[in-house]
Amino acid sequence: MRDFDAVVIGAGNAGLTAAATLQQAGVSTLLIERHNVPGGCATSFRRGRFEFETALHQLSGLGHEGQAFSLRGLFDALGVSDRIEFVEEHDLYRAVVPGVVDLTLPADLEGAINAIEEGFPGNGDRARKFFDLVRQVAMWQVAAMRMPAEQIDPVLFRQGLRPTKEVFDEYFDDAGLKHALGAYWGYLGQPPEKLPFQDMATLLFAYLEYKPWHIRGGSQAMSAAIFDAFIAAGGQALFNTEVEQILVRDGHVAGVRLDDGQEIATRDVVSNSSLPATYEMLEGIAVPEAVSKDLGTRRIGVSAFVLHMGLNASPAELGFTTSTSFVNADTDDLATYESWRTLQPARGICLTSYDVAPIGFAPSGTTHVSLLTLQYASAWEGLDPADYHRTKFAYAQTLLDLSETVVPDIRDAIEEIDVATPMTMMHYLGHPGGAIYGYDQDATENWLFRTNERRPQVPGLHLAGSWTGMGGFQPTLQAGFSAARRLLRSQAA
Repeated sequence: MRDFDAVVIGAGNAGLTAAATLQQAGVSTLLIERHNVPGGCATSFRRGRFEFETALHQLSGLGHEGQAFSLRGLFDALGVSDRIEFVEEHDLYRAVVPGVVDLTLPADLEGAINAIEEGFPGNGDRARKFFDLVRQVAMWQVAAMRMPAEQIDPVLFRQGLRPTKEVFDEYFDDAGLKHALGAYWGYLGQPPEKLPFQDMATLLFAYLEYKPWHIRGGSQAMSAAIFDAFIAAGGQALFNTEVEQILVRDGHVAGVRLDDGQEIATRDVVSNSSLPATYEMLEGIAVPEAVSKDLGTRRIGVSAFVLHMGLNASPAELGFTTSTSFVNADTDDLATYESWRTLQPARGICLTSYDVAPIGFAPSGTTHVSLLTLQYASAWEGLDPADYHRTKFAYAQTLLDLSETVVPDIRDAIEEIDVATPMTMMHYLGHPGGAIYGYDQDATENWLFRTNERRPQVPGLHLAGSWTGMGGFQPTLQAGFSAARRLLRSQAA
């Protein structure tokens, strides 16, 4: 095999956008993936007559044609917008605590404020002021990454790093309302007590302003479109192949060594692998001291336990009113977070029906559903292998118990089911702890404090993916594009 200008390790979201961006810019690029399909988490699989979406619950940041700072602009730049069919959701989510809260928030500002006033009388004006702050902080959070600190509005520094709970407490009194407004915290893996408000604000703004979306054909259709654009531009790919080492000569990346012993020369490597795995791959160079110190202060993030289900009834028959529902046993988010390190019954789930706004995976008259709760892998790593399957299916029952509070007939409708644990995530992703968002996304992970991702201190090494910032689809798609742009600038210098 010939040498390449760049090698991209991993065909997840960030790897795909990095590879396509580089190849389309004229940089001969090799994409290497250890699985047999591109996509990483952005894939699907079949069970019986159902196709199951692996990971995408809602795509944020897409927006509509012409909206600035949207993912649509990235897809346009890659030339794939016309190859992907997007399905808009009209609600953000339904938040339920049985007997306490049942609030559905429309995906528009006025609709959300009206729903809050109707569900919690007297809180409409408070909600408007709160969403004004959300917009300010989110906009300046985005702007801050592109301008000097002295030009940034002080509102970001006053409010951005505050715990989300503090801000909620400042604007609202009702515990149920605060819980409902904070429902998205599971998408970041940190409870309101620990989550920086700028992250919650950015997430809420992304969905309110740019709407939540699904993809017809699932996230695999998006992955395939980006991969096809990469190949059409002249890129090459190796599947069922692992990179064992990143070769370093005279302090600079010089190539990669594959699991079959083959060596490929390159001056630039983009890694979509985890940061610990990436630095372990380095040959001929010690991990820079600054990097070692940085990694030593970070905590492996949360993984997930997921039920993928095919139900032999339609969404209307089952009583689904929204695509996304957050169902919790009570309003104590911190207790829910602390339970993720245990095997006690699930306290909160994200229940997603992909057929309220159909994406094309379920046969007519049926429903494709996932139930997800977050967990740390430590809860599963100590299990005796003989107990693993029994524990897995016993724990799955606790997710079904919660789901029955909003979909009473869900158990009776199950035709196909597949269960994944944090150990499944660890095996499939190759991530420490099966982490789906990279490191724990608390205030210490803020871009103000972490710069090694943009400056890996090994010339020719470029980092991308969920381990270089916020996890989730929008951030990782953008991370790969940004890493590629930094590489192009370095080659031009």
